[in-house]
Amino acid sequence: MAHFTKATSLHDWLNQRLGIDTLNRVLATEYWIPKNINFLWAMGMILAITFGMLLISGIFLLMYYQPNIHLAFDSVNYTIMQEVGYGWLWRHVHGVAASVVFLIIYIHMFTGIYYGSYKKGREMIWISGMLLFVAFSAEAFSGYMLPWGQMSYWAGMVITNLFSMGGLHMDGLVEWIRGDYVPAQAFLNRFFMLHVLLIPLAIIGLIGLHFGALRIPHVNNQDGEEVDFDVEAKKYLAGDKANSKVIRFMNDFLAKDMMVVGIFLILFFYLVFYHYDFAMDPVNFDPANGLKTPTHIYPEWYFLWSYEILRPFSTNVGLIAFAFAQVIFFLLPFLDRSPNAVPASRRGLFKYWFWAMLIDMIILTAMGKVPPEGVFSAIGFYAAITFIGLWIILPFITKFEKKV
Repeated sequence: MAHFTKATSLHDWLNQRLGIDTLNRVLATEYWIPKNINFLWAMGMILAITFGMLLISGIFLLMYYQPNIHLAFDSVNYTIMQEVGYGWLWRHVHGVAASVVFLIIYIHMFTGIYYGSYKKGREMIWISGMLLFVAFSAEAFSGYMLPWGQMSYWAGMVITNLFSMGGLHMDGLVEWIRGDYVPAQAFLNRFFMLHVLLIPLAIIGLIGLHFGALRIPHVNNQDGEEVDFDVEAKKYLAGDKANSKVIRFMNDFLAKDMMVVGIFLILFFYLVFYHYDFAMDPVNFDPANGLKTPTHIYPEWYFLWSYEILRPFSTNVGLIAFAFAQVIFFLLPFLDRSPNAVPASRRGLFKYWFWAMLIDMIILTAMGKVPPEGVFSAIGFYAAITFIGLWIILPFITKFEKKV
């Protein structure tokens, strides 16, 4: 058993039992961050804070939400929005945060791709980040079901139908997921449980894994410079802070993070108070009606790019393309054969690949919102083909890339 002495303070008492000084040193004061990074490295902290706002606002909404197909719509749109003091504010915060969090995720993801933050030694950082993306996607979809509006119902119908696997006709799996032949009370109960308990627990665990994966290889930097963190940390601790290439996570880097977070929160609450409607589909302000199909069914904006990869093809081919799009980002560390962990601007053909991929996903997102008719159908088809083609050629254009 460890040796305990009489504590001189509450801090000393806790330190003997929990090792809080060691935790503080390992996770904060002696966790080193490169100096040569920009504001894009603050996206992780913004994501953590946005997730915190989702949790807090969700708890307040949970106090009045009724997970019943006959009461859910009114509990959200009447009780919370009109009867509960500041209920409208918590709903606006939750709705805006649920949408904005994906914008930050995509910025964070493409920042990682641009700067090669998934390269050798940092594969688990990327994979854990992609697992978080999947978990947030599942959390967003399950939450979208809860207001039980028209688009909630029909989006649930369409997405769960994907599990029939097209020509495999696995209708039994679809019924098992729904708990019924169509989305009904069992369906709402299940997605309510997923949204308020199971998926948030998974997200919290994955956030811990993601931060843990950063501890050994440390974060990348905007110049792609190989930093010897042990040597540079000794310089910093010896007082040579000016020549050291690293800074402490706390409070040096965290102070910079908080400045970016402050700017983000100003923009965030501007949306909450003045433009919250961008995060709420007008069709979803109609109660769910299984006998009235909306003219045009589409997911929220953050899913539109993968939806558009599914839509232009026949059922079976579309499902294969859709599955390809969900998995392929996980494989990026292994498909990129280049030895260079430097910005894309210094990587020959890869820089064109990066910008082509980013532009293509923006086009896919735009096309997923409009009906698949005329020129929009053609643009969506070629954008989906381009997406698949870009991933196929990635190993070939990076394999012969010259060492920078």
